[in-house]
Amino acid sequence: MIISHKHRFIFVKTRKTAGTSIEIALSAYCGDEDVLSPMNTEDEILREKFSGRKAQNYKLPWSKLTNQERLKVIKTRKAGGFYNHMPAAEIKHHLGTDIWDSYFKFTLDRNPFDKVVSLFYWRGGFDKYKSVKEFILQGGLGKMPSYDMYAIDKVVAVDKVYRYDEMTVMAQDLSERFGLNPALDFSRVKAKGGIRKKKDYRELLDEETVQLIRQIFAREIHLLDFEY
Repeated sequence: MIISHKHRFIFVKTRKTAGTSIEIALSAYCGDEDVLSPMNTEDEILREKFSGRKAQNYKLPWSKLTNQERLKVIKTRKAGGFYNHMPAAEIKHHLGTDIWDSYFKFTLDRNPFDKVVSLFYWRGGFDKYKSVKEFILQGGLGKMPSYDMYAIDKVVAVDKVYRYDEMTVMAQDLSERFGLNPALDFSRVKAKGGIRKKKDYRELLDEETVQLIRQIFAREIHLLDFEY
């Protein structure tokens, strides 16, 4: 998750959508006052090597935290504030309406059929589950549906939801919109990956599983016209 006061944008980071690679690439254009939420150790090392920046300005004083956030701090013993995969509603709460409304807010979402298969392999694949359907029914998706991350009160709250399969268009649009020089190039950063065995999700999904995914990700499919 990034809040760039320098360029006046907010990046809402969804799951299994190359969000870490995007975050690392964007960090190279950020200023000293911008908010970069923490990632895991391996990704932070990659970010610092690529952009020269680490997680920064993400902590919030105790007085600014909600009761729920304070309980989380006590339980996890981690500093409260902006965090990885933070939903739009929480970001807006801490930033305030003026900043939220005046900054360009964007995110990325992925064809859910492809996303589910990617997560299936990430969580163990056939070494752990008999099928993708079993993986889903056992609660493997967790918080994977993205709609509620970039919506507030069930309404899309960001200015643009880019499609995962149009990342080149996204890079060009952001470069032109914010005057990024050199132009943004997500292909220069490759975080994670290499775990997925089969690239075509159609090889792994039977009709029952397809219908299950359609139900779970109905809002994302309708919003971005994703097809099986």
